[in-house]
Amino acid sequence: MDHVVDNSAQDSVTFSVNAQPSPLHFDVKLFNSGLGAGITRAPRCHVVSRELVSPPRLLPAWRPNWGGVKTIGVEFSHVDEAPRSRRPPTTPDAGLEALSPTSVFAPRTPSAKRKPRRTRVAVPTHALSITDRLFYLLQPPIETLLSGQELVMPFEPFPFQYQGIAWLFSRTSALLADEMGLGKTMQAISAFRLLIRSGHVRSVLLVCPKPLITNWQRELGLWAEEIPAIAIEGPSARRRMLWEMTNVPVKIANYELLVRDMEMFGDTEFPSFDLVILDEAQRIKNPDSQTNRAARSLTRQRSWALTGTPIENRPSEFVSLLEFIGAIPDHSVSDIRQLNRLAREFVLRRTKDRVLTDLPPRLDRDELLELTPGQELAYRTAEQDGIVQLGELGESITIQHVFELVLRLKQICNYDPLTGQSCKLDRLAAEMEEIAGSGGKAILFSQWTRSLDWINDQLSEFQPLIYHGGIPSSRRDDVLATFKDDPTKHLILMSYGVGAVGLNLQFAGYVFLYDRWWNPAVEDQAINRAHRIGQKSPVLVTKFICHDTIEERIDRVLQQKRELFQRVLGDTEVSNSSLSLNASDIFGLFDLKAGQGQDLRSIAPPATKSD
Repeated sequence: MDHVVDNSAQDSVTFSVNAQPSPLHFDVKLFNSGLGAGITRAPRCHVVSRELVSPPRLLPAWRPNWGGVKTIGVEFSHVDEAPRSRRPPTTPDAGLEALSPTSVFAPRTPSAKRKPRRTRVAVPTHALSITDRLFYLLQPPIETLLSGQELVMPFEPFPFQYQGIAWLFSRTSALLADEMGLGKTMQAISAFRLLIRSGHVRSVLLVCPKPLITNWQRELGLWAEEIPAIAIEGPSARRRMLWEMTNVPVKIANYELLVRDMEMFGDTEFPSFDLVILDEAQRIKNPDSQTNRAARSLTRQRSWALTGTPIENRPSEFVSLLEFIGAIPDHSVSDIRQLNRLAREFVLRRTKDRVLTDLPPRLDRDELLELTPGQELAYRTAEQDGIVQLGELGESITIQHVFELVLRLKQICNYDPLTGQSCKLDRLAAEMEEIAGSGGKAILFSQWTRSLDWINDQLSEFQPLIYHGGIPSSRRDDVLATFKDDPTKHLILMSYGVGAVGLNLQFAGYVFLYDRWWNPAVEDQAINRAHRIGQKSPVLVTKFICHDTIEERIDRVLQQKRELFQRVLGDTEVSNSSLSLNASDIFGLFDLKAGQGQDLRSIAPPATKSD
């Protein structure tokens, strides 16, 4: 490169720059900061040189105005020409939720002719100022926000999931009540991920049952791996330190630990959060419980609740959820019409039959069975003796007395402890021969661990697996992984309390309800472990019901509770009196009359009590 300086009378300086362009050949990989899903493109490189001549000067220059230009251009192909690569699904060592990335939905192949969706964020009612309203009005469609280079989604969400994300994004009070298996977890994560990115949320508390903490950690790693998250666990000193950490935006805690740690802080102010999310929010349905009081006492700006069963027994359970999210004041009494209005404003619920038209069907079959002779003798004897004893109690009879008789009769319907006879086991064995022969997998639910252990012994030829409260938490992931991956394992025996929530078993095509639970919501939760997004075949659900026994009468009570759920969350207007479910329903099982003040809520223990 030559530089020529001419100090003439015009005081001009001329630079002559000679540059030889040289092509560069190398590969460049650009990785997004989000999920690590990158694009790889080979660039074209070139060098551009210019001859620079300085303009005439009025005053002499004391030194030459040395100048030099070296421009290197790097051109990449257009983004649309390089499709974004997707991470192949990984297979972790343990954990059912991570066994299949279809835990929230199955990846779909987008159609080239599909019209782009535009899911807009609605302006919430709480946004009153012009600034707040413009923030939501000027947001691009959710699809655009989530398709940015730094917010890559591992799989393409379904349209209804985009709508759920947009709905949560703009809400300070929200109850997401999608049916089990529709991806409430990923919708919540994606929504607060956008809120964190926009600066509207800086601290999030996720409260969930203890067995689901690892599930949330896996889902956060899949859908928002760039967001740090910690689980509150360990000794009290360590937990206190974790609670007080301010550089971690997402904290995860279980319900029981939340109650203890709020007591541990005592007079010291418990940390506040921009957003509190309750998963399996029906845990706070009892307004007088410590869990409910602890959840409502959390200082927060936004409140979200996630549950597929906002009502299990009574409308008051729904009221507790509305109180937590701030839709109504605490200890409010609402009639059915008001609850319907609040549901339309604060609740988003979608069912699989409406939004997943391509999901394989769920086939329900009520299998009416006749008791074996040994069962029949044991059942009729226990029933007659029990009714006589109830009659002798007279006015002192309570719902607990009746409930004890119901449980005794239900256990005999499962199997006769004296003879070991069981009409249900005989039918189950016949069904399992066909399922195992075809290479299928089945899930069996019961409310008694004793029944599950007995079935395990009787069906040893099928090598069933056990999954209930007696199995240590450290072993449960291994049991689920074995059930999925081992082709010789065709049956897993689960209790309602442990197996009904937080699991993805969409590789199983058969579900058996060996005995019935007290409300249909828990049964639906159990069934939807298999019938959910990612299921490739129809799911056959078999409910064993012994003919002319207490099980047939209980089935009628369950149907009434299903109607209750529809009346409160649906559009049907009914009176409060037609919804009342009291102890007379249970007393009626034996043609008895309930005493004054008896209440149905005392008859059914929580699902976890059976473990």
